[in-house]
Amino acid sequence: MTFEKERLEALVNSASEAANLILKQVGNGGFVHVVSHLDADGLAAAGVTAKALARLDATFRVRIERWIDEEVTAGIMADKPSLIVFTDFGSGDLDVLNTQLSNQRVIILDHHQPVGEANSNFIHVNPHLHGIDGSRDLSGAGAAYLVAKAINKVNVDSAYVAVVGALGDMQDKQEQRRLGSVNETIVEDAVNAGYLKIETDLLFFGRETRPIHKALAFTTNPFISGISGEEDKSLAFLVSLGITPKRGDKWRALRDLSQDEKKKLFSALADYMASKGSASSVAENLIGSVYTLTHEEPWTPLRDAREYSVLLNATGRMDRPSLGVSICMGDRGAALEQATNVLEEYRRTITKYLSWLMEEPGRIEELDSIYVVRGESVINAKIIGTLSSILSTNLPKPDKPIIAYSTAPENELAKVSARAIEQLISKGLNLGEILRVAAEKCSGRGGGHNIAAGAQLPVQNMDSFIRLVDELVKKHMEEMARGG
Repeated sequence: MTFEKERLEALVNSASEAANLILKQVGNGGFVHVVSHLDADGLAAAGVTAKALARLDATFRVRIERWIDEEVTAGIMADKPSLIVFTDFGSGDLDVLNTQLSNQRVIILDHHQPVGEANSNFIHVNPHLHGIDGSRDLSGAGAAYLVAKAINKVNVDSAYVAVVGALGDMQDKQEQRRLGSVNETIVEDAVNAGYLKIETDLLFFGRETRPIHKALAFTTNPFISGISGEEDKSLAFLVSLGITPKRGDKWRALRDLSQDEKKKLFSALADYMASKGSASSVAENLIGSVYTLTHEEPWTPLRDAREYSVLLNATGRMDRPSLGVSICMGDRGAALEQATNVLEEYRRTITKYLSWLMEEPGRIEELDSIYVVRGESVINAKIIGTLSSILSTNLPKPDKPIIAYSTAPENELAKVSARAIEQLISKGLNLGEILRVAAEKCSGRGGGHNIAAGAQLPVQNMDSFIRLVDELVKKHMEEMARGG
């Protein structure tokens, strides 16, 4: 058995242990409280877990949160659950969970870097505990899926939801933006079950649902200055290339273009982005592996797995997470209709924020070793993570991570989101650890992945925090340049 297979087997055994506890608690009539993060991966994880519990005819509740603290754990305990299942977070909050829930039956299904060790009576399913990279090889929804599959093989029909979660967490880091490692085994489950097909194509947002010029205008990863958010300019760009946006009275979608038209469009976009100062590698993000969900209706936002993940993210970030969880559980009626409207509002909000940031160069501030986006109270704290992900691939100097934050006035906290590109991570940069150290020194909490991390801390400590992060990144990169 290869080392990689051994690690996967150990992870699957851990998932089976969690599945057995769930089966035991449900069999005894216990009440299960599922708590998950509000992003796409978190909602997908909650949906996978909830569907598996519903099939067991379990009594359960799903709760979606931005983070874990004493107030959240107190709310959970007020329900007097027999079992608490955390999905897509918990590994970075072990100090809180160990203290507040020490006498409870707890399962943690996560993929973020663990900080400390879980209580011996907790079951902790996390790829990092088995030498598997949780930032690219398995998402929170993937961890939840492994447990659901161990509960009952019938839950293989949720494999595609785990794929959506992984894409929502931007784990498509392999060549041509494919999912790899443990994620790839989940992709295989979804393909074999007949729910998924994969092809290589342009990755416009809305490739299945929108006219070409709208799909191009709605594409923000990467952000194309002068085209993203600009339908008229997108239409003019296509016409200038001789690409006919309509056939008769019907608008054409990306899937209607010929291969020659697609090649012409990609080449022109690459040249255009280069003229705007983007690195050549940024344009490469426009093409890659397309994950099509074959059981979903064409021309809906669920047909393309990446677009599905954006819809989930929208429901979570726009305070409608129950819609996202319901869709992951199979609702294609009222929940989908409402979520589609939320998605449109979300896209408009993202475009508005990006336009605001691009209006004045000073709004994206360059320090010695990092970029800083001071969203203050202008940018919704729940959306700052999405913006930092988009901006991280569009920076003038991609060899610096980006630190973006906005404030949550209701509790006087700043919500921080940090992102870096793969090349920095390959040199050993670990944003999760840097944000954890800096936040703790500034009376806050931080952590996450090496490539994507977050923190929350008192607003008055933000300047100190930013200076410290800049120093830590600089120190680390200097150490790496010296060879360790």
